[in-house]
Amino acid sequence: MELKSTNKAFGGEVRKYTHASTATGTPMTFSVYVPPAASLAKCPTIYYLSGLTCTDDNAVQKGGAFQACAELGCMMVFPDTSPRGDDVADDDAYDLGKGAGFYVDATTEPWAKHYKMYTYVTQELPALIEANLPAAPGLKSICGHSMGGHGALTIAFKSPDAWASTSAFAPICNPVECPWGRKAFAAYGVDGAAHDATELLKANGKAVYPDVLIDQGLDDQFLAEQLGIEAFEAAATAAGQKVSIRKHAGFDHSYFFISSFMADHVKFHVNALNKKAEETALVDVAAADDAMLAEFAKTAGEPITCKAAVAWSANQPLSDETVVVAPPKAGEIRVKVMANALCHTDVYTLEGQDPEGLFPCILGHEAGAIVESVGPGVTSVSPGDHVIPCYTPQCNRAACVFCASPKTNLCPAIRGTQGQGVMPDGTTRFTTVDGKEIFHFMGCSTFAEYTVVAEISAAKINRRMPLNKACLFGCGVSTGLGAVWNTCKVTAGSSVAVFGLGAVGLAVVQAAKMAGASRIIGVDLNKDKFAVASKLGCTDCLCPADHGDTPVQSVIVNMTKWGVDYSFDCTGNVQVMRAALECAHRGWGESCVIGVAAAGKEIATRPFQLVTGRVWKGTAFGGWKSRSSVPRLVERCLAGELPVDHYVTHQFEANGDVAKATNEAIEALHGGSCLRAVVNY
Repeated sequence: MELKSTNKAFGGEVRKYTHASTATGTPMTFSVYVPPAASLAKCPTIYYLSGLTCTDDNAVQKGGAFQACAELGCMMVFPDTSPRGDDVADDDAYDLGKGAGFYVDATTEPWAKHYKMYTYVTQELPALIEANLPAAPGLKSICGHSMGGHGALTIAFKSPDAWASTSAFAPICNPVECPWGRKAFAAYGVDGAAHDATELLKANGKAVYPDVLIDQGLDDQFLAEQLGIEAFEAAATAAGQKVSIRKHAGFDHSYFFISSFMADHVKFHVNALNKKAEETALVDVAAADDAMLAEFAKTAGEPITCKAAVAWSANQPLSDETVVVAPPKAGEIRVKVMANALCHTDVYTLEGQDPEGLFPCILGHEAGAIVESVGPGVTSVSPGDHVIPCYTPQCNRAACVFCASPKTNLCPAIRGTQGQGVMPDGTTRFTTVDGKEIFHFMGCSTFAEYTVVAEISAAKINRRMPLNKACLFGCGVSTGLGAVWNTCKVTAGSSVAVFGLGAVGLAVVQAAKMAGASRIIGVDLNKDKFAVASKLGCTDCLCPADHGDTPVQSVIVNMTKWGVDYSFDCTGNVQVMRAALECAHRGWGESCVIGVAAAGKEIATRPFQLVTGRVWKGTAFGGWKSRSSVPRLVERCLAGELPVDHYVTHQFEANGDVAKATNEAIEALHGGSCLRAVVNY
């Protein structure tokens, strides 16, 4: 397989390949759109079959599919319509031979030697795509136009288990009854009924898909003589097959018509592909089964004794302790923690750098948990629900101007008590077995087998999401994504600099790539991080130590002439924050502070930097309103649009000793190669 060309489009790439085909015995050409999400995980694939006289170029250049594919995280493959070459049989007519393979396997001469388009499209090409490109195995759908619509419908109806869905634009629905079809089937020597969508529906006698989407222009010059849409509708009705046929006045058979509705077809297929992925996923998802719910019923309203990793003082290892977790009070919930990711903020507090750090406390704020019981007045969650505790609450009260405003996520409803290490009523839910009180941390305290959080701090999520992956959305990853999408609203084609390539910084890189940034400069002293940063989207990686006494902001300005459109500090170092601002573009550059600085630190720059148009801003939890936004991020992850597996570089099993596993995770985080260490409880 040889790459012939690449072109950027909506953050992804349009690639053209040639390869030696065993099916046709000729070189074959196809194009493929690879979305930004493919740099992180394998994507579902839509195959688009073109019509008479077309090559792979027609739909690539005029079909208008790429923006929807980029947004929804799917690949699209565009094969040629026939074999080609000097020794390949052809005909003077446009509707036979080259450009008119009809997606069948010819059996008569001179066509039989090379015209094997059915085998090529259904077997050879998918195998080639899945072996050489980031295509999710078995997750494919098929659509097409005119002759390609005929091919898409018949291929799908013949093998419904192989294709998640099918759709078509102005398809040849009943080729055995139209001039194009009768001519091609007779010449190629194939059984027309076996390659006719209408006849296949009649033979099936039942529905094989939940729905089939067809768009048809009513000013199509081929509608009456060639397409046979009425016969197809009748056969579908008789078979009980739902077909959504949308008829559009004023549209003809051209790519003006196709491009007008292409995004709808991409969305149609992605929905079907996601459903198939859900049905076939072999994921061991910890969930509240009947036995667990029965145990929850026994402990509801009672204190629970469990294990926790307690921080007794700064700069001391976490201690394995048996603690008592009181029942939730009004507006609170108690949860069973299933998995916990270690965030640098936990370590930063343990090292005594947090001005609000209180001891003794139970740290932890990136977790996936299951609701064990709820206090009076709780209505948004129930025992057995899966939740992500969030340090930024969302009260949604009518009087809360912060929750009502689209400008911020900084709900202050429980901020005062949360900062004091207690629950909203001013008391703690944690004690040692001998009654000593233990402070809460960030309203979460998830380094414990059970914890109590405010209802307004719990984001209820889809139970299909593995909790040892869901925990990543509790802080760092969400913060990096939101800094790009919410706080700065990075635009397509812009330039970005990211200072600090830990999990938060890489989430910024990932989000910037998905937003369509054309240049992403990653900055870190640890060059070992450059490989994964490049994979996620960095076009340049920069180590400040390689540039001697030259300030890194000057290096970036020289690389870009005027600086970058957006810069992000993900380090918490106030000198780096200044560098990030000063490499922002003169006149309009924006710099976002994400990293949390140590106690007592202040930022500084010359006022001239701001006078000349730069904007300095900050973000907390990426601007996400926790209870409404986090579940949507989880859904995007489940749909394959937002891969996060690459952040989990280390996993540890608690096995009843939460402190030991968490101390090991802290050590891994200090090692430099760790993005996120997850402890499974």
